[in-house]
Amino acid sequence: MLSIFKINEKEKWNEIVKNFNHYDIYYLSNYVEAFQLHGDGEPLLFYFEHNKMKAINVVMKRDISKDKRFTEKIPSNTYFDFSTPYGFGGFILEGNITEENINMLDNEYTSFCQKNGIISEIVRFHPIHNHTDVLQNIYDISTLGKTVTIDVESIEQMRKNLADSNKYKIKKSKKSGVKIYWGWNQDLLDEFMTLYNDTMTNNNATNYYYFEKDFYENILQELKYQAMIFYAEYEKKKIAMAIILYSKDHIHYHFSALDRDYSHLRPMNLLIYEVMCWGNENGFKTFHLGGGLGSKEDSLYEFKRSFNRNSSTVFKLGKKIFSKENYDLLLKIRCEQIEENRKDNFFPEYRA
Repeated sequence: MLSIFKINEKEKWNEIVKNFNHYDIYYLSNYVEAFQLHGDGEPLLFYFEHNKMKAINVVMKRDISKDKRFTEKIPSNTYFDFSTPYGFGGFILEGNITEENINMLDNEYTSFCQKNGIISEIVRFHPIHNHTDVLQNIYDISTLGKTVTIDVESIEQMRKNLADSNKYKIKKSKKSGVKIYWGWNQDLLDEFMTLYNDTMTNNNATNYYYFEKDFYENILQELKYQAMIFYAEYEKKKIAMAIILYSKDHIHYHFSALDRDYSHLRPMNLLIYEVMCWGNENGFKTFHLGGGLGSKEDSLYEFKRSFNRNSSTVFKLGKKIFSKENYDLLLKIRCEQIEENRKDNFFPEYRA
């Protein structure tokens, strides 16, 4: 049986999620609410239970008519698609995971989507807890790239996995007088917002990565027990900051900001190392740093990999079309628009 919960049912939503052994922060209503404020869509929790197997999936339901490329071309509140909330997700399955139960899940989920105007779904599977091996018949799944996950249960192993060049940079940062602190309050969040926006501007980030104040105020309130700002100070000036999320066994490197004028002091190397140590001291199992830009093995990926040369986690993407007829209709509308900067291999294609 498939059940659907909306964001106004927070208590029930979180109760269901926390009954799963392998849930993570990305599945909690407290996390997704901020991204609803950001305009990412309406958060929904799907809960399935049948023959001793249970499953959850969290999605953002997006009205396609609100995409500027479909303005006045399709009716509102008619065509929708699903996307994993910012970060990672996908179905978590526990219990009696059999082919029969998975087929039942697929049938009920697909039936709901087809009856409710859902055209397609894009899934960013959780690199640590995913069931892509048993979901091959539900989604078209591809591996996009490597991510970096640090096992923080052993301080000795953490240090052993550090690249020698990173060990040197961490020591250099300490000797230079960089200090790491952490906290969670409005003043820190305001300072983070300023430094983060400057960082996004320096990196030529798209508009999506600029968040309004209500977004930050929401995460301050809703994630007060599941988030922390770590920051690096040099001569009483904050030169690097990062919002770190944590839930159950896992820590996540969420957003970060760096004052370029002080990058030679390697404050982010020291900051991440201190988060690793904090995670170890507080009983967490993993610290996930993510991968490179666009899942490429670029300089960002190499920076993250210097914290664990032996990481084996990967980022997988799932695609599903629920209505081929409507998908093709939307694609036809898009193809009538001349755009030279459409991205190849983008899914869904009508949003390229």
